This record gives sequence, structure tokens and C-alpha cells, in this order.
Amino acid sequence: MSPTPKYARPKHKRRPSTADSTHNVTAYRVEASWDKRPDEPVVFRTPDKRKAYRSARELADKAAYVIVQEHTGWDMWRTLDEFDGPALATERRAAERAAVDQARRTAQEAERRLAEAEARDAEHAALERLMTRPPVPRDATGRVTARHTAGAR
Repeated sequence: MSPTPKYARPKHKRRPSTADSTHNVTAYRVEASWDKRPDEPVVFRTPDKRKAYRSARELADKAAYVIVQEHTGWDMWRTLDEFDGPALATERRAAERAAVDQARRTAQEAERRLAEAEARDAEHAALERLMTRPPVPRDATGRVTARHTAGAR
């Protein structure tokens, strides 16, 4: 038999949770609208912040104006980020155009340098041919010797 009766024992109490137990507070909402149809916005709700931002980037890539909001309770939303899809698309096109122009200029510069190098090599080859003289036979023996100033020793 136990020393204390069951009715006298303390009831087991679960320790209280420190987390907020309010429902739906950790929710995120993504609203996207297009200039062509401003009356039909796309609304996407999720408890996952990464998923909300991923969908916001995807919608901004489709040239939508996107607002990412966080739920603060009682149907109140706080704006976290805004993405201007048309402006981002314009910047992306300008950057791509600049990259293509830069690549074209680089290719033209490389072709110009290659042409200069080929012309320089051709000029060097011509000068080399001009400066080299074939050996001249000096003796009547038929032996070919190089031209020099010292004479036979």
C-alpha cells in the first residue's frame, strides 16, 4: 500500500506551452494582380513563408504586381513585401539586352584582335622572307657555303 491515498496525490499537470496557441496566426497571403485584369486578383494562402515567397516570385515573373502579407490575427494582414512584376520584367529585358550587346562587342573585339594578329604575322613572314637570302656558292667545288666577310682561313 502506498503511503498516500490516490485522492491526496497531486493531479498531473502538463506544463503550459510557451508558443502562441491562437489559430491561423502564422499564415501568409500572396495577392497578385495584372494591369490587364485588375478586378480579378489571384490570392494564395499558405502557412509556409518560403512557399509564399516562391509563389510570389513566380507570379512576379509573369508580370504581376504582387503583395506578400502576414496574418496578424482577426483577419488583419501586415504587408511584408511588394514586387512590381512589370518593372522587374523591364529590368530583366534591359539586362539581357545589355548582356547580348556586351557579348557582341566582345566578339567583335576578339575578331579585330585576331585580324590584327594575322596581319602582323603575315607582315613578319614577309619581312622574314625578305631578310633571308639563300646560300650562294663561293667555291668552284660546288659546295654551298654561307656568305661572310672573313674569307677562307
